[in-house]
Order: sequence, then structure tokens, then C-alpha cells
Amino acid sequence: MSSFFTRTQRFSLAPLLFLLALLTMNLHMADAQIGVCYGMMGNNLPPANEVVGLYRSNNIRRMRLYDPNQAALQALRDSGIELILGVPNSDLQSLATNNDNARQWVQRNVLNFWPSVKIKYIAVGNEVSPVGGSSWLAQYVLPAVQNIYQAIRAQGLHDQIKVSTSIDMTLIGNSFPPSQGSFRGDVRSYLDPIIGYLVYAGAPLLVNVYPYFSYSGNPRDISLPYALFTSPNVVVWDGQYGYQNLFDAMLDAVHAAIDNTKIGFVNVVVSEDGWPSDGGFAATYDNARIYLDNLIRHVGKGTPRRPWPTETYLFAMFDENQKSPEIEKHFGLFNPSKQKKYPFGFGGERNYRQVVVDDEFNGTVPLKSDM
Repeated sequence: MSSFFTRTQRFSLAPLLFLLALLTMNLHMADAQIGVCYGMMGNNLPPANEVVGLYRSNNIRRMRLYDPNQAALQALRDSGIELILGVPNSDLQSLATNNDNARQWVQRNVLNFWPSVKIKYIAVGNEVSPVGGSSWLAQYVLPAVQNIYQAIRAQGLHDQIKVSTSIDMTLIGNSFPPSQGSFRGDVRSYLDPIIGYLVYAGAPLLVNVYPYFSYSGNPRDISLPYALFTSPNVVVWDGQYGYQNLFDAMLDAVHAAIDNTKIGFVNVVVSEDGWPSDGGFAATYDNARIYLDNLIRHVGKGTPRRPWPTETYLFAMFDENQKSPEIEKHFGLFNPSKQKKYPFGFGGERNYRQVVVDDEFNGTVPLKSDM
């Protein structure tokens, strides 16, 4: 190639190749944003080693586990899969009230597997709220988070493993317009100290975001195309920001709620999102297929308020036949037989071609062939 291009021509290609490399990097970032939650509430699910193999064969590079299942952690060794490791709500009290319990938990479930298991986040509790059925647990969330964090920090791993908790959208008091997003007044005394800790620790807030439930609860005011990412035009204008889908609007309401506390910047990871294929209003195979496919394509773009890729975990890997109510049984991306329920991929199945330049430029730029 060096005999084909003059030095001037090679030089003039450099900005283009740099832009192509940057584009490719951004596309890879978009691909890498998708994870899948590995729930185990089924009596017909394959063993953990086969599940990890299924993640790998489908290029699913991130997993959420809801508890430190030892078989799953063993299977994840040297898999390259990044992990959200869950602390179940049932453990919160013991970890909050006893530092030794937290240290032992970290030793047993983190240090015994690190670094061959790429633990990225520890989710201390899931959907705990200071109001409602789990209210008695709320007092333990932040102390448990802090004790786990200190155990991680003592090992010098606090920059590699971030400790957080996962909330749901019921803690949002106002979500419309998104810029006016705010947390409920009766949860601020619970959430504000958690947000303060997240600012201090440089950790994201994990949020379970389900446009399906927002749509199915209010189909009169929310259109199905807006919920499914299929609206051809902006549906909601909020100042300078235009919203073409409900996911962005809900997520930006969370971003605004955090910003409006004035505590500090905290990034958001979508720790659950999905659409059921059966069992309830608008829970159809086609709606689920359209929603999930569009979500996977969309998260690399970010939201109007946060225009960078949004790390998002799809719920869930399998239909889980021991969940209730009925609709909860139909969120799987795969059947328990390990067959894909939907035809789309998860970001890694794209084809590549290479643009290669000679040694003087010393660069290789992969291009997406199916964009």
C-alpha cells in the first residue's frame, strides 16, 4: 500500500481514519452497554455453567446476579463477563449491624472470585423503599452499603468495584416534564444520604426502569408507539430537549431528580428493563420483540439530558415459572430450553471489515458493515 499512496495522500487520510476509529469506538461502547439479568426463580432452568455459556455464545458481556450464587460465580471465572453482584434484601440487617459480617461476605463472595470474576458493581439491596412493604429494611440499606464499601476499600478495590443499591421508579414523585423530575418528599430522608455516599464514592445509582408498567398503567395518556420507541417524531418537548420515547423521558426524570437534590452528580445505570411477552395488558410477543430490539439499539445514544451510552440490563435471561403474579413469568429473552425467544441479537453479532493503512500510519480501523 505504501507504493500506492503518496505521503501527502497518507497524511490526508489520517483525519478520516481517526474519525472512523472514533466512530468504531463509540459503536463498541454502544454494544458493550447491554447486560442481562440472570434470575433463577424457575424449576426448569439450565445449570449455571450452561447459562454462562449461553451468555458468551450470544455476546452478552454483562450480567446481573441477585444473590451470590456460588455455582454461578464459579461458572463466571475467566468468562470475561462483567457482573453486578447482588446482596439480597434478607442480608441487609446482618451486614448493616456487624462490620465482621460485611468483611466475611466480601471475602466469601468477592475476594474468593476476584479477579477471575469481573465484578463491576455490588448492588446492596433491591427496590427497598422507606414506604410500603419493605419499609422496615430501609434503615439498613445505607449502613450495609457503607460496610461493604469499607470492606472493599480495605482491599484497595474501591476504584474497580463500585458499591451501590438498586431503586425502582416508585421513589420518583414527579416525572413530567422530565426536567422537573423529583423524588417523593417522604423518601428524601432515606435517599439523600445514599446519594451523598454515591457522590463521595464515585458510584452510580442503579435504577429499575420499566416503560411497560408506566404505559400499561396509563394507556390513555401514553401512546404505544411512544412506549415502544416507534414514534416517528418528538412526542414531548421539555425546553431544549425533545423526547421521542418513554424510556428517555423516564430516565431523564431520574437524572433530574438527582440533580434537583443539589447534592452532586451521580450517574445512573439501568439495572432492569424489559417487556413481557404474555400475562397482561399489551404483553404480547410482538410488543416485547419490538421494544427490546429498539432498546438494545437505542441505549448507545444516551438520553437528551445525558447524551452518552446508558449501561442497561435487560430483565431477564429466562422465563421464570416460579415467579408471581403471572406477568412476571414472561420477561425472558430465552426459553428454559436455551432457545432464543426473539430473533434479534445483543450487540456483538455484527460483521466487520478492515481498513488497513501502511506502517507509517500504523493503524487498523474496523468498520461496521451493517450500519
